[in-house]
Amino acid sequence: MIETGAGKDRWKLWLILIWLIASAGLIAWRWGRIHWLALGDTDDNMRLMEVRAWLNGQGWYDLRQYRLNPPQGFNIHWSRLVDIPIAGIILAVKPFFGTAIAERAAIAIAPLLPLGVALFGVALTTRRLVAPLSFALAAALLLTAQSTMGMFQPARIDHHGWQLAMMALLVAGIANPDRRRGGLLVGGASVLSLVIGFEMMPYLALAGAIMALFWVWEREEAARLQTYGVMLAGGSALGYALFASWDNAAPRCDVLSPVWMSTMVLTGALLTVLARLPLRGRLMRLGAGIVAAAIVGGFFILFWPQCLGRPEGVSPELQAKWLDNIREVKPVYRQEWKMMWAMLALPVIGAIGSLLSLWIHRRDQKRLMAWCGVATLCLVSLGMMFFQSRATAAAQLLAVPGGLALMWIALPWVRGQKNMLARVLGTPALFLVGSGLFIQLGIQAIPEKAEKPVYKKVNLAGARCSTIPSMAGLNTLPRATIMTMVDLGPRLITLTHHNAIAGPYHRNGEAILDMHHAFDGTPEAARAIAKKHGATLLMICPDFAEGTVYKARSPKGFYAQIEAGTVPAWLDPVTLPKGSPFKVWRVR
Repeated sequence: MIETGAGKDRWKLWLILIWLIASAGLIAWRWGRIHWLALGDTDDNMRLMEVRAWLNGQGWYDLRQYRLNPPQGFNIHWSRLVDIPIAGIILAVKPFFGTAIAERAAIAIAPLLPLGVALFGVALTTRRLVAPLSFALAAALLLTAQSTMGMFQPARIDHHGWQLAMMALLVAGIANPDRRRGGLLVGGASVLSLVIGFEMMPYLALAGAIMALFWVWEREEAARLQTYGVMLAGGSALGYALFASWDNAAPRCDVLSPVWMSTMVLTGALLTVLARLPLRGRLMRLGAGIVAAAIVGGFFILFWPQCLGRPEGVSPELQAKWLDNIREVKPVYRQEWKMMWAMLALPVIGAIGSLLSLWIHRRDQKRLMAWCGVATLCLVSLGMMFFQSRATAAAQLLAVPGGLALMWIALPWVRGQKNMLARVLGTPALFLVGSGLFIQLGIQAIPEKAEKPVYKKVNLAGARCSTIPSMAGLNTLPRATIMTMVDLGPRLITLTHHNAIAGPYHRNGEAILDMHHAFDGTPEAARAIAKKHGATLLMICPDFAEGTVYKARSPKGFYAQIEAGTVPAWLDPVTLPKGSPFKVWRVR
């Protein structure tokens, strides 16, 4: 199927229409969450607080959250890049409808912007690798990728959606036959992703290796490599200058700090030099590439040895007590079995389709190289899920080209069936298979085991304690610093005028461990920690998920005691409105 004339650009209009319809459907589906400002993730709450602080006069390069652990605040490792569209929507809507509606408009619209970028990137890739008219099916495939779409839902305003959007553009650059434009796209998307956050670094490094290997295999790929190198070096330096916070000016390992800015500038410069060398043989180019990699590795080891381990740089105690207990950090095979298969379905199908496409295009040099790059990313992302299940969103996105290719290969066979019913039902059946939806639907058809009463209590507590009506009762109390669970901190400061001590952000390990020590330890230790942080109120949400960890780990600890009703003399009960799910005490 070949497009001609005006039809070459008409697909963009159709794609915009698909995006608008999908956006309208998502807003309608999530309207309740939008109305109640139901930011379910701690990062979404913190993102809104960062935007509020910026709009209220906090400096561009000052990303500390001073409502957590005042007065020094929490060191937040993000950048302002993702704050810009959220703040822009608030500023545009606020003069007409006020702050409350403006913030709700922002949490509704902001996540849909990277969704549009991701749809565009996926469409570019599949039009080049599969067929020009396959973009609509590719969009449908992306829209059914459950984990990926979870990052684009209204109210999901954290940075993961934008990182996935950059990943979609990066893959489009690898597949782009125009070498200079492809290098520009891969380099630009890599830099923006790195400016946003560090989570996609393994894929960015792999994309850089793919650029270099393309050049090793085919000398004409020098144009792609050179453009990529220039963009990587120049973009990293500019991104650091524009977006690195004051805290990120230190040699940190988890962001675009001097560590990674210098490494990316050196890498980009070396790749640019390599691309200009008159090396005609593949072995010569491979050797030169190995030397360049050794230079970068030696530079990193010599100047930044502290970053050779995990980028979070947390203590072993914090790793054991907190980080290892986060669900998304656990590998996919340690998730509940239904969730595991729902996560794996599309990435596995995408890997099969990518490998099959390599075989089909084995005699088409240009398309084979592009598929090699896309298949490598797809397979590596699938493997990453067995390291951390948070890689699922990227794995499902990267599986779309392969899954689509598998469907496109089988589509002529389905349409060629003599039986009309087979043709009519075959196409949706093919989509169910190619998208992995048949696995998800089959899993959902299996009856659930009766939920244990303890899980019901935990889920109910988590739902009740994070709502506007529940938190509103706390605003009847004078402003204070409240000692509470780590995962309640961001929501507390978002919905009330109170401050909190901690939130789940790895750079602030001392405050997080203080909360664990307080709730695991003795009442006397908890009182000392409250005094250390200037907390005048103590609050718990009985049966909250985090509290179950303290009770299981320390059945005679401070948290277990106060939830059971054994309250030390230095705590005085505070009366809250009827029906409040919280228990609050004043610290003497």
